[in-house]
Amino acid sequence: MTTYEILLLLDPEQAEARQDDILARAQDLVEKSGGAWQSHDAWGRRRLAYPIAHKEEGVYHLVVFDAEAETLDEISRVLKIDDAVLRHMATRHIAGSRTSAPRDDAAAPVAAPPETAAPEAAEPETAVSEDDEPEYAGAAEEEQPAEEEE
Repeated sequence: MTTYEILLLLDPEQAEARQDDILARAQDLVEKSGGAWQSHDAWGRRRLAYPIAHKEEGVYHLVVFDAEAETLDEISRVLKIDDAVLRHMATRHIAGSRTSAPRDDAAAPVAAPPETAAPEAAEPETAVSEDDEPEYAGAAEEEQPAEEEE
């Protein structure tokens, strides 16, 4: 058995009960196939980087479980045909890793430090050899004798 994790992005307009039904169905599929449900972490409602199906927000859930590959295929098939699932991504869970919800960066915007700002008036530096020829001019410009045509 392999440990997998699935990150679900659900439609925020669906009722809580509908979201719970999706998670319950996935858990039921895992347990009926002999797998073990390890954890469920509700990350909550988050703003999307770009609209998906005309939705600006989504509800995230992370589930971790042990199952066979065939079970994972069946869960992915069920999630693909469900309209309340906007996206899902299944990966192999790395032992010892702990995936947690990303922090909300909107609460504390961070300004870029002044040292990392690029200078506006900086001119690009060019490398020129001492005899004012480009460094690539040399071996490439040696002429090869032309072959005679008969």
